[in-house]
Amino acid sequence: DYITANDDEVNEDSDIVHFALLAGAEPINYIDALNDNKWKQAMIEELTAIEKNQTWEMVNLPVDKKAIAVKWVFKLKLNPDGSVAKYKARLMARGFLQREGLDYSEVYSPVARIETVRLVVAIANARDWPMYHLDVKSAFLNGPLEEVV
Repeated sequence: DYITANDDEVNEDSDIVHFALLAGAEPINYIDALNDNKWKQAMIEELTAIEKNQTWEMVNLPVDKKAIAVKWVFKLKLNPDGSVAKYKARLMARGFLQREGLDYSEVYSPVARIETVRLVVAIANARDWPMYHLDVKSAFLNGPLEEVV
């Protein structure tokens, strides 16, 4: 049993699993997201956070520079039981289009390495310290830049 172009009936357990995996998937692009009010609301929340944190300001683009394009990235945040906890939309700068030495001179990402996190968890466990988890909303929107971007 299988699905053909003329047969929309689900006949196999594997088909049911396949369709279940596709249900609720993240939008691939901005246009797809605009067709769902939950994703539109997530985009509004992201733009509101950007504005609230004064992440950017409108400036004139210098004649000899190219603007960095942006892309929306969508992610479903799930609860432990698999239900949807949150629709998350991030507006990402496409920084990979920049050229070292021309558009930037150094790179820094304030993210802990997984090895460091594991070490801290192991020490806390060995010493029976309590551990807590938290998430900082819009954490990467806060760093002021001194140089022209």
